[in-house]
Amino acid sequence: MIEKRTSAREKVSMQLTISSLFRQNNIEVINVEAPIEVINISKNGLGFKTDSILPLDYYFNAKLQFGNDETSILYAIIKIIRATLPADEEDETTIYGCEIVGLTPIHEEILEKYEAIFNDHEDIDLI
Repeated sequence: MIEKRTSAREKVSMQLTISSLFRQNNIEVINVEAPIEVINISKNGLGFKTDSILPLDYYFNAKLQFGNDETSILYAIIKIIRATLPADEEDETTIYGCEIVGLTPIHEEILEKYEAIFNDHEDIDLI
């Protein structure tokens, strides 16, 4: 498989909840309440897994927290671009690949900072 990502993904462990999804043409899906587990992240995208079925090419607002203080929180708009269905019929977990489309330069710096930490400490586990 050819790697198409412009930034390497780093393994993380974060919990998020998607409460609503939207598209650029003002179509919105509300009351989604999908709990997700972020499994990897880079400054350009993230991967997560969930038992919920989510539509592709929809966006959601995310609050990503890397630590306990306010300077480690970043807000971003995430676009769901691909889904990998489980290989096992009994497993209901789908893995999604996403692109970070709305990120301010200061938030890019936060991700770059944590990317450097990830590279120095391969076994880091953030919640």
